[in-house]
This record gives sequence, structure tokens and C-alpha cells, in this order.
Amino acid sequence: MLIVNLVSREKRLAYLQNSRVEKLVFDRPEHRSLVGNIYFGTVSKVLPGMNAVFVDIGEGKNGYLHRDQLPSFVASEDKQKTVTAYVHQGEKLFVQVEKDATGTKGPKLTGIIEFQGTNLIYLPNGHYIAVSKKIQDIQKSASLRNFANQYKMEQEGLIFRTTSISSTEEELITELSQLRERYQIMVRNAALMKKPGIIFQKDSFTEIIFEQAERMTAGEVIVDDLHLKKIMQAKYPKLNVTYYKDKENIFSTYKVEHAIEKALKRMVWLENGAYLIFDETEALTIVDVNTGKFSGKSDYQDTVLKTNQLAARETLHQLRLRDIGGIVLIDFINMKQEQDRKAILETIEKELLKDEKRTKLIGYTPLGILQLTRKKTKVTLSENLQVKCSVCEGTGRVLSSETVAFQMERELLEHRHSDYEAVLIETTNEVKAALLGDNEIHRQVLEDLLHMKLCFTTTATSKPYYLIKQFGTESEITQKAGECY
Repeated sequence: MLIVNLVSREKRLAYLQNSRVEKLVFDRPEHRSLVGNIYFGTVSKVLPGMNAVFVDIGEGKNGYLHRDQLPSFVASEDKQKTVTAYVHQGEKLFVQVEKDATGTKGPKLTGIIEFQGTNLIYLPNGHYIAVSKKIQDIQKSASLRNFANQYKMEQEGLIFRTTSISSTEEELITELSQLRERYQIMVRNAALMKKPGIIFQKDSFTEIIFEQAERMTAGEVIVDDLHLKKIMQAKYPKLNVTYYKDKENIFSTYKVEHAIEKALKRMVWLENGAYLIFDETEALTIVDVNTGKFSGKSDYQDTVLKTNQLAARETLHQLRLRDIGGIVLIDFINMKQEQDRKAILETIEKELLKDEKRTKLIGYTPLGILQLTRKKTKVTLSENLQVKCSVCEGTGRVLSSETVAFQMERELLEHRHSDYEAVLIETTNEVKAALLGDNEIHRQVLEDLLHMKLCFTTTATSKPYYLIKQFGTESEITQKAGECY
């Protein structure tokens, strides 16, 4: 089941299998991912010691680009020279974001830009050919490579997507021509730019919706936007697309809010009474497995193995749900028997097959800690929804003012068909500002949508919160609030 929540400014997606949330995606204007965006940037600094450059892309933080991702390096026959041989300070070049900025680090860039089509991924300066690993028909794979050798120019690169297996040669030629034209239009537009800036913006959230639907061979899609419902009905006739129009927010109705709350907690309970502790840092994530209340029905080693198997499955599920990337260390309960350690590895390998992100299982350290890596392209769920708590100076986390404001907005929208004239809300100045926007630009739109006036009383607290105190007539509410402000 795919659930899409578009009714408020924060767009959300949840994918469920067997009533269990497997994937969560959030899209906010202020935290929108830059991955896939193409910029016309300027090299601001060359770092020979790191074989890399910093590139000003007009987004505040400069991006980081390694020498090996420069088109001039890829085209060169001599791969031994340092970065200074391939690029110079002040040089202008096209770059694409591979990984969002996080913490103090700017976005990670590549100069080998990609244009994605339905069947092809076109790389104007890729210099290589690749076929999706999911195409296991050797004859078809060879046929696609022959096509690429026949129709691509020397400096170009082509990646054949899984859908290309059922495409005709004429369809591939047409798509290749269209992708080339997109690149040429981008080059012409860049020639008119006087300073670094974006030249192609990827609608990543809509693409994620379509990509997830594409993977579903059957099932239900539930959306709270009528326009999207019509698009998906036409695009995916194999799926049962339903328009959700109840008052309660769609995520609340399908119990997704509870899964979000669980995915933000440091402690995750397992079904047998054991639990996991997640500690996320900028460099890596550590998962500690504890037996907790579980004592097992037989000997100690049986208890350990069963707990570790449950922990392995839940840990991989949480990594996907929280979108944790980078280095992950899992400290399982100590296993004395080698066959038990191998059983855990087999469980992990099986779970990794469910992951859309590129992962690598490294193995156990000498201390028995399991190591794996997961590709990181954007901020984690906790980084997206939470901020460091000013009360405890970063040792804990609380929901951000924006998150609380969106929660308030969703709760208010559940009352949009009521007969009330006004509502009185107690909250903080920060949450109110996040709800109404700069100079309260969103107030009129929200009040028109709700068919009622918004009245606030604000308090100064260190934790963002809100309390809907009363609905009623405008005179009743303004009498208590003083005025609607």
C-alpha cells in the first residue's frame, strides 16, 4: 500500500507492506533535497592535496567535487596527474548534486551529469556503457550494448534502465535524441548566466511517488489530492488508486504517525522484550542490542541467537525507515559459536536485498561488531524532523517548530468543514511564525481553507508546542484572546 499526503505544505509518502511501514519520505520547501539538481558553478578553490575542488553553486555552502568526477579527468588518458592539471580556480562547469549538505559539510558534487529518461540515462560526458543488473538476459544485454556502440558519440555515456528490455530500437533512438536536446538547451541557457546558479531542478518527490508505484505489481494507492489521483489512475492501471477525503489526516487514519514516532526514538523494542539503542552521529551510526526482558525458553546461547536474529531484521528495517546512511556498526550480543555468527550474516544479507540504496556488508570486527555501509544521499529522518534541544545543549532532541506547526496545520484542517467562526490557539512565537510564514503570508490562505479566523496567545518556552484551546464564534474567541493576531 502506498499512502501519499499532499493536503498541507509538508508533503509526505509512506509505503506499507503487510500493514508495516517500510518507507517514509518527507518533502518541505526549506529542507528540499538538492540531489539530482544541476548547477552551472564556478570553481572557488582547488585543493591539490585532496585532489578535489570546491565549487560555488549559488546555494550558500560550496560543493565538494573530487578530481575523478571531472569530465576532463574522465576524458584524459593520463590518470596520474593531480587535480590542477584538469581544472583551475574560476573555471565554470556543470555539476550535479550527488549528496545533500549535512552538518558542516557542503553538498557532494559530480561533473559527470546525468539526464534520466524512461529507458535511458544519458551522460553527455560519461565515456561508458552500462546495463541494469536486473536485465539478466545475456542476449538482450549484448543487444543494448551494441545499440550504444552504434549510436552514442565517443564522449557520451549511456545507462540502460530495466524498462529498456521491452523497448524497440526506434523508441530508444527517439529518447536518446530527446535527452541530447535537453542537454543542448541547458548549455544554451548556461551561456546567458552571469553568476553560479541552478539550471535544472529535479522534482524528486513526484519522481519518488512514481518510482514507488512503478515497483508495485499490484496493491492500493491512497492519495488525498484529486489531481494526483487522476494522474496515477491513468499512469498505473494495474493499481487500485483511491482518493481519501475524510477529515482526519490520512497518516493518522492508517497509523503511519505512530511509525514516525517510533522511528524518531532512540530505543526500539523488539517483540520478544529485547530492545535496540540507536546512536546517530555525523560520522556513523551505532546500534546496541540488549536482551532486555527476554530470557528465552532454553539455554543462554539460544536466547542470544534468537534475540540477535530479531535485532538484525529490525535494525535493517529501521535503517531503511530512518534513511540512515554511511557507516553502521551493530553491537550484537556476544555469540560464542561461529555457526551463530554466520546465521546472523545470512539474516543481514537477506534483509539487505530489500534495500533500494546501495549497501555493503563488510563483516565482523575483531571485537565482534558487525560493520556495513549504506549509501547516504540526503539527511536522515531525525535530521529532517528534529533539531538539537537548546535545553539540554544537544544531548537530546525535540520536534522542531516547523514540525509542530505542520502538526497543528493538519489538526486544524480536520475541522475545516465545521460551523465554527474562529479558533483560539496557545503556542510559541516560533511555531506561530512557522505556521503563518514571513509577514503572515500564509494566514489568509489557511483561514480561507478552514473557513474560520485564527487567534493566538503566545508563550515563551524552550520547547515548541501548541494547544488548541477553543472553537467558537469570532466574538467569543476575540473576547478571550483580546484580538486575532
